[in-house]
Amino acid sequence: MAMKLNPYLTFDGTAREAMEFYKSALGGELTTSTFGEFGAPEGVNADGIMHAQLETGAGFTLMASDTPPGQPASTGSSISVSLSGDDSDALRGYWDALSQGGTVVMPLEKQMWGDEFGMLVDRFGTSWMVNIAGEGNQQQG
Repeated sequence: MAMKLNPYLTFDGTAREAMEFYKSALGGELTTSTFGEFGAPEGVNADGIMHAQLETGAGFTLMASDTPPGQPASTGSSISVSLSGDDSDALRGYWDALSQGGTVVMPLEKQMWGDEFGMLVDRFGTSWMVNIAGEGNQQQG
């Protein structure tokens, strides 16, 4: 198996809703496992998501869980999920879908380096950056 680097998001009880939202925005197949499926101890939300994985047709993998029992929930702005490439229709579609109910931090528009770029925070608090390579700026993946 080839090595991959994947974003892994943690939510405070909204992982299922968030991952279903990302599936609707990005497409793909979503698999989930709950704490209850693995024998959650008494007092733990058995319906909470222990692990979720979204695999998209574009080759994206996004993973998530609810905050594990006994760990404090925290959210922050120290990381963003970045989508980039030259398929402007697909990337605009992702932008439009992810921005629903979220906050646009920087509109998706032409930048001084020639690409279209924008930043948003989705309705679950996840920061996203979208970069659409301009002609002559095709990105290598």
